[in-house]
Amino acid sequence: QVQLVESGGGLVQAGGSLRLSCAASRSTFVISTMGWYRQAPGKQRELVAQITSGNNTNYADSVKGRFTISRDNAKNTVYLQMNSLKPEDTALYYCTAVAGPGTVNYRYWGQGTQVTVSS
Repeated sequence: QVQLVESGGGLVQAGGSLRLSCAASRSTFVISTMGWYRQAPGKQRELVAQITSGNNTNYADSVKGRFTISRDNAKNTVYLQMNSLKPEDTALYYCTAVAGPGTVNYRYWGQGTQVTVSS
């Protein structure tokens, strides 16, 4: 089992920045890909960014050039630096991790942290 704890959400004006953090609990499971999804009211949950254990990254087109995902494998922590925030970035942001004992992988989710961008 892996537990994920997010932090860093809040209220910011358009054009501002926020940094989200997500720490995974210590586990015998090997954590591979970590990432962030978001869900705005009335919309489906969507991928924002993800990063593999080898630091390969993938971003949604809507955040490319503004958001940067990184991770500290020693701390089992993933970060999302969000710059040039827009009102349409307002959403509940969820941390996710893929982990398993080696024979099978599971996807784990955090509780979510709210990001609100005012115009």
